[in-house]
Amino acid sequence: MSSPYQRKEIPYAKALRKNAMPQEKHLWYNFLRHYPVHFQRQKMIERFIADFYCHAARLVVEIEGSQHYYTEQGLTCDAECSAILSHYHLKVLRFSNCEIDSHFKNVCRQIHTEVQTRLEGELL
Repeated sequence: MSSPYQRKEIPYAKALRKNAMPQEKHLWYNFLRHYPVHFQRQKMIERFIADFYCHAARLVVEIEGSQHYYTEQGLTCDAECSAILSHYHLKVLRFSNCEIDSHFKNVCRQIHTEVQTRLEGELL
């Protein structure tokens, strides 16, 4: 994917990988890291840093804390991010920390289903 990004944000993205939230670590180490379709962590796309990105499926997976669901600023930021990512034909799946903690298998199933659906759509 060729998308503009700001070089000054690269060290920040690297720091996010090293200091990931427990839910991000759980999803990465127990599912996405060994998933047969490659995912990247903390991928820069324009001025946003996606938690997880799959180029083959054109899919972004975001794990959100409560600040995104309960504040106007969080909702506005998510909407702006989704609009920019859709310009690149990327789909965004958003999961809360609580979903990762309480319904991990269901989250994995949803990601797998979306990856398969988007890959099959590319073949048509």
